[in-house]
Amino acid sequence: LWSEEALMITPEEQAQSKKALKKQQKEAEKQAKKAEKQAKMDFAKDRYGVSAMVQSQERLGRTLIRVQDLTPEKANQLVWVRARMHTIRAKGKQCFLVLRQQQFNVQALVAVGDRASKQMVKFAANITKESIVDVEAVVQTVEQKIETCTQHDVELHVERIFVISQADARLPLQLEDAVRPDVGVEEEGRATVNQDTRLDNRVIDLRTTTSQAIFRLQSGVCQLFRDTLLQKGFVEIQTPKIISAASEGGANVFTVSYFKTSAYLAQSPQLYKQMCICADFDKVFCIGPVFRAEDSNTHRHLTEFVGLDIEMAFNYHYHEVLDSITDTMVEIFKGLMDRFQTEIQTVCKQYHSEPFKFLEPTLRLEYQEGVAMLRAAGVEMGDEEDLSTPNEKLLGRLVKEKYDTDFYVLDKYPLEVRPFYTMPDPHNPKYSNSYDMFMRGEEILSGAQRVHDAQLLTERASHHGIDLEKIKAYIDSFRYGAPPHAGGGIGLERVTMLYLGLHNIRQTSMFPRDPKRLTP
Repeated sequence: LWSEEALMITPEEQAQSKKALKKQQKEAEKQAKKAEKQAKMDFAKDRYGVSAMVQSQERLGRTLIRVQDLTPEKANQLVWVRARMHTIRAKGKQCFLVLRQQQFNVQALVAVGDRASKQMVKFAANITKESIVDVEAVVQTVEQKIETCTQHDVELHVERIFVISQADARLPLQLEDAVRPDVGVEEEGRATVNQDTRLDNRVIDLRTTTSQAIFRLQSGVCQLFRDTLLQKGFVEIQTPKIISAASEGGANVFTVSYFKTSAYLAQSPQLYKQMCICADFDKVFCIGPVFRAEDSNTHRHLTEFVGLDIEMAFNYHYHEVLDSITDTMVEIFKGLMDRFQTEIQTVCKQYHSEPFKFLEPTLRLEYQEGVAMLRAAGVEMGDEEDLSTPNEKLLGRLVKEKYDTDFYVLDKYPLEVRPFYTMPDPHNPKYSNSYDMFMRGEEILSGAQRVHDAQLLTERASHHGIDLEKIKAYIDSFRYGAPPHAGGGIGLERVTMLYLGLHNIRQTSMFPRDPKRLTP
């Protein structure tokens, strides 16, 4: 129990507590007045803020202008733009923003004036980088070009700014670090982003202007491949990726459980392309994933990649098919040059490379000529030896010096280094009707005339020590009349990498898979 003395409050204490209460009240009144004064001062309070989450509440009739369309022709127009907050630089009563949309960006200015209050400038300065904002602004031409932005002839004078989606303040990587030009040496005090950090945070890395350009150009490769072949009378097919036996009779396959048995992921659509030729489709192509269980940790191998595959019946000579494939590649190269100059230049800013060169018609060398060129350069190799990766690169350099092309075909490979289904050369049994195509000294396509006779196919498979029972379905498809045919498979990621002169295939695979990476 409390004692009486403890509960008695002296008059002094009473006066003090009254004083404290009065002081508190005064402080509260002062704050209320200050807030009221600020509210009166902040005439722009309805012109900025964090928007309610977009849950499709209503459909506004508002037109949003694309950043790439902000040109001097739009001068003095009031426009709405949705973009990401790329960088922010507050300076006194104004704040400079760079707004980014994919590979394009524009400078914006929020300045204290009749449309923006001091509080609005402060709000803009504190928006986190990578947040998505809606901005209403007047397009103004500038006297001096803004070299740091793609839209260097205009800037936006902001009248309203609303945050649509706020980014966390801490980013796993800074976008300006991720697009720093690759000069091969680290500059003092300049951070660069290593490959694993990029791939672990791929969603952010894919936002960079360079990544945006790479994958837009890659989409163009697919479209040009498809359009060119459709114009040539090809039919697009879809082939199964879960198969009962290894497509190429090899061991480099991923095994998957398939109910009470095992199945494999297809290493190539080879068997199915050929079956379609036997089924009189004449000319087919497909675009789809290819799986290789090879423990190759190199700059150019993936365990899953996108295959651009072609197969075609011919009349008398497999060069009819070879011409068709090289024509298609040339159409792709021309289309990329014509339609994707912006993307090529964007990538070049970060990863400088010489423009890709090719000839019309495409240069075609025989394997023996390639070997002779290598020997002349001091390489010791046998007539029927396969090309090693260093020798492929060296031959690419020699071809470039002599013929000034980055794209060429090497024809008539030794039979021993090719798969069992490759047609032998009728004039020299040591060689074959097979070919590889190269870009900047690296192989992008391997192809051949296929053996379309069941008897010869059985002999070739036995010679290679392949279990005939495992490829019975494949051999049987040629027992009922099969037209002579040839084809090849191209790796989409490799074509993109080599066309742009990049040095790692993981840069051209959106979510790469290799022996050490299975996420994201």
